[in-house]
Amino acid sequence: MGGSTMQVTQVSAFLENRPGRLLHLMHVLAEAQINLIAHEIVDASDFGIVHMLVDSPRRALDAIRRAGLACSAATVLQVTVPDEPGAFVEKILKPLAEARINIEYSYVCGVSPSGGVRIVLKVDDIARGEKALAASQPKDLSS
Repeated sequence: MGGSTMQVTQVSAFLENRPGRLLHLMHVLAEAQINLIAHEIVDASDFGIVHMLVDSPRRALDAIRRAGLACSAATVLQVTVPDEPGAFVEKILKPLAEARINIEYSYVCGVSPSGGVRIVLKVDDIARGEKALAASQPKDLSS
């Protein structure tokens, strides 16, 4: 199984850290017929940040803003690596460290059809990060 690296758009919503706010956000997306592919919640005391991959980032941003919630979009990297011990170290961490690319955060977003693990990375230099990761991947991009 080979790996792959690609840029994707991540939508982030900023929510008060209180019961029902995540439910409200998910209702907003469901009512707009937007499919949630992956998410991560970061707790920041009085508020939370929900990072999401969705099937239509532009429509998601519009729907979230119409609901009166703060949101933003960012380019992140989605990397598929083999589901085996050491793959994260060898295929992601080492190449980025060697290229002096800082990882701001990461989260797993699922399994690819070929059985690899999909990982989302926010790095300080998307273009250089993508290049460093692509160089560490086998040429078979069947993910």
